[in-house]
Amino acid sequence: MKFKTFFLQRVLAWALTIWIGVTFIFFIPRMFPSSPVETMIAQMTSRMGNMQPEQVQALQKQLSVQFGLEGSLLEQYGTFLWNGLLHFDFGPSLMSYPTPVGEIIGTYLPYTLFLSLFSTLLAWLLGNFIGLLAGFRKNARSSKILEGIAICIYPIPYFLVALVLQILFCFVWKVFPLQANIMHGEFSVWFASLIKASILPAVSLLLLGTGWWIISMKSLAGTTAEEDFVMFARYRGLSEATIGRSYVLRNSILTQITALAMSLGGVFGGSIMTEIIFGYPGVGTLVQNAILQSDYNMILGCITISIVAISTATLIVDLVYPFIDPRIRYS
Repeated sequence: MKFKTFFLQRVLAWALTIWIGVTFIFFIPRMFPSSPVETMIAQMTSRMGNMQPEQVQALQKQLSVQFGLEGSLLEQYGTFLWNGLLHFDFGPSLMSYPTPVGEIIGTYLPYTLFLSLFSTLLAWLLGNFIGLLAGFRKNARSSKILEGIAICIYPIPYFLVALVLQILFCFVWKVFPLQANIMHGEFSVWFASLIKASILPAVSLLLLGTGWWIISMKSLAGTTAEEDFVMFARYRGLSEATIGRSYVLRNSILTQITALAMSLGGVFGGSIMTEIIFGYPGVGTLVQNAILQSDYNMILGCITISIVAISTATLIVDLVYPFIDPRIRYS
C-alpha cells in the first residue's frame, strides 16, 4: 500500500477521533443543572439591582448568542463545530466576562506547558534509563532494588504525594510557600518565582511518572534481552554496553516513544489535582474553576485543545514510526 493511502487513512482516523471527542464534551456540559446565561444575569442583577423584564429578555438573548446557546441544540452544535473546532473561537468566558476564552487559556497554558513538559520529559529519560538497566541486568541486586522502589512509588495517587510534599516543605520546614506565588515584573523576578513555584508540583509529577516508565521499560528490556538476536550478539563477542545500547534499547524504546507522544499530548489538560493542591496557575486549575461556575465556553475550550493535542501527537507518531523502526512499512 502506498504512502498516500496510508496517510489518508491516518488523517481520517485523526479527524474522526477529534470529532467524536468534541461531540461528547459539547453535550456533557449542557447536562449541568445550571445555565451560564442564568448565572450571568443573576450576578448582574445582584450588582445592579432589579432590571425591567424587557431588559432581562434582551440581555438573555444577547448572552445566549455570545455563549453559543442560541437556537436548537443542533444549531448550537453546528455553531460550535464551525467557530470552536475550526477557528478555536470559543466566545467569552463566564468567569471573566467579557474576556475571550482563547485569551485566558493563552495566559494559563504556558505555565502548564512549562511544568508538565519538563516533568514528563525528565521522568521519561530517567525512567527509561533506570528501567533499561533493571531489565537488561535483571538478576543484579541493584536492578531488583530499583524495580522494588518503582513498584512501591507508582501506585501512590498524585494528590497523596503532593499533600505529603506540601506538609513537609510548606508546613514543617517552610522552604516553599503554601500556594504558588508567581510575581510579575522584571523577567529575573518572574522567572525566579516561577521556578520556586514549580519545584514541588514538578517533583510530585516526576516521582510517579518515573515509577511508571521504570516498570514499563524494565518489562520491555527484560523481554528483549532474552531474544535470539541478543544471544547471537553475545556470541559475536560484542560488549555488554554495545548490546544494551544497540540491541536492547533500540528495540525496547519504540513502545515508549508512542507512550511519550500520548503523554506530551495530554499535558494540555494539565495535572488537575496537583495544580489545585499547590495553587498552580495552570490549565488544570482553569478547568476546575470552569466546572464549578458552569462556564461552558471555558470547559469546551480547554478540553477541545487537549483532544486536538493528543490526537495530533498520535497522528505524528503514526506517520514517523516507519522511519524509527525499519521493520514497519506503510502498509
